[in-house]
Order: sequence, then structure tokens, then C-alpha cells
Amino acid sequence: MHTKSALPGKKNALTDIAGLKIGNAEDTNARTGVTVITCDQPCLAAVDIRGGGPGTRETAALAPENLVEKIDALVLAGGSVYGLAAADSVVAKLGAKGRGFGLMDLPGVPRSPIVPAAILYDLANGGDKSWGEKPPYHALGAAALGRASTNCALGNVGAGYGAMAGALKGGVGSASIMTPDGLDIGALVAVNSFGSVLLPQSRAFWAAPFEIDGEFGGLDWPQEAHAAADDWGAAKFNPAARQNTTLAVVATSFALTVPQAKRLAIMAQDGLARAIRPAHAPFDGDIVFALSTCAKPLPDPGEFSLARLGALAADTLARAIARGVYAATGLGEATAWRDYTP
Repeated sequence: MHTKSALPGKKNALTDIAGLKIGNAEDTNARTGVTVITCDQPCLAAVDIRGGGPGTRETAALAPENLVEKIDALVLAGGSVYGLAAADSVVAKLGAKGRGFGLMDLPGVPRSPIVPAAILYDLANGGDKSWGEKPPYHALGAAALGRASTNCALGNVGAGYGAMAGALKGGVGSASIMTPDGLDIGALVAVNSFGSVLLPQSRAFWAAPFEIDGEFGGLDWPQEAHAAADDWGAAKFNPAARQNTTLAVVATSFALTVPQAKRLAIMAQDGLARAIRPAHAPFDGDIVFALSTCAKPLPDPGEFSLARLGALAADTLARAIARGVYAATGLGEATAWRDYTP
């Protein structure tokens, strides 16, 4: 739901939402990495899971009927199930600082940091994974947390370091949008999809109609653009279970309830469908988290404002996906968009 006067924030990134920071860490030998999103103050959160092969931690805690409404940090990691260990070090470090949930303050009883996590499968994307009983993710989580800042690197960083977007190199992407009347959305994504982000036989992104100021190459859809019913273009072939996933986060500064944040995550999922073909497949682990820093009240009428935020989130997430692939560089046998010839 863009207008010509709705523009990206100063960073065109998730961190245009004040109070959020991003840290990345990579193991270049293992060709994998971790991204940590931190909240200066606990953020209200919800999640929507659409992929058929998700890998998560603490997402059940975010259900509207459950006790905890706010999180202290969020972890996105490569490594499939091994990557979930990245959240352990983030929890430990935040807990040592006194962050976390507690029903009551009791002497000698530590608080419990709430750190949901989601993983993508990069185990078959090259690199040395012979780590035995010492996978690198605990250390990578601590390193990413220590590097958290308002800067937002794109491409071969963090959870997107070893990622593939269909047949092309994937990566971390981010984008934001600010409307003239003050609505704001930031998005961050690690793109490791089965589906292709490009039109068949083209270098143009599916997300091209939502691009702002040439942020991912400025290539419009060709006039003869056509997608046959069963032509997925530069998608992966012969996929195996859990080998694909797009992990995404959308955020706003407006105060939402948990059900409203859930609706924001649901609507933001349309961004995956606009930027990746196909999306939400049985072998994808596609997940969207929605965060609210609750810095200001939602404008009246609230549900209409929420609908606008959801539409903005979908478009912004589509842009973030394209920006992540656009920024990625070739790695090993993985071809980058910039080097791709249909």
C-alpha cells in the first residue's frame, strides 16, 4: 500500500524502528552464521509459521493465549537443528545482565530472558560441517549479540551467509517504509528459499513492482514477461525436507496487542508470496515474526491502521527479500544475482 510520498527510513532497514539493533556473526569455514535482533526494552511479539518444515524455539510462548507477551531478543540461524543452540548463549548473556521475565523478584533467582529462535537449512550449501560434538552456533550467538548495533549489513552476513535463494546465492535483506502520516514498518529477512526470486528466463525480481529508487537494481518486468503455470524459473530442484526456508521479521513502533501483532505477521507473509515463487512449500520452513516496540498508540480507527500496517509490511518484506539477494556475493559454487545469466 505504497504512495509516492511513502519512503524508506534513513537506513532503509529494520533498525529504522527505534529501539531495535542487529548483530551478525559468521563461520566462514563452515559457511554458516547467526543473526540476532535485540530490543532495548522488551518488545511485544507474535509469530506466523507457514512453511511445512519449520525449526523453532520458544515460538509456542508467543501464542496469544499464553503468559509471555514480550521478548528480549530474537535469533535467526543457519545450521538446521544445530543452529538453535545460538539462542542458548544469547539467553545466558542477557540473563547475566538481569534481563528477562520473572513473575516476582526473589533473591538469588535469575530472570528468564525470552529469546525465540528459528533456523534455516544450510548444511548442504558447502563449507566444512565436520564439527563433531562442537557445532559453532553457541559461540556465533554470543558473537552476534556482542555486535548488535543500528547498522544493518546485507547479503552474505549472519544467518544468510550460507543461504541459497533458489539456484542463486541468498542472504540477509532489510528494508523500511515511513508514511507521511507517521506509520512505520521495518523488515529483515534471511533468504534461503526453495523458490526463485526472479521471473523465469529473466534477471528481474518478482518484487520489482514494489521497488523504491532502484534499491535492488531497478530492473522492471520485461514487456513479454510470462510465468507458465508450472515454470518456477531459477528455483532449487529435487529438494529434500527442511533444506529451504525464509526467516523474516517485521516491526513497528506502534503499540499492538498480541492478536494484532499476529495479524501483522499473517499479512506480512504475503510479502514472501510476492517475492518468491513458490513459497510456503512442504519443504520450506517459512516463518514471520512481528515485533512492536509499543512506543506510541495505534492511530484511530485501530483496525484500519492495523490493516495499513499489514499491507505495508507485506510490501516491505518483499523488498527486503530482493535486497538480500541483490546484495549477496558469489560463494564457492553459489552464483550471485550480479553474475547470473538466465
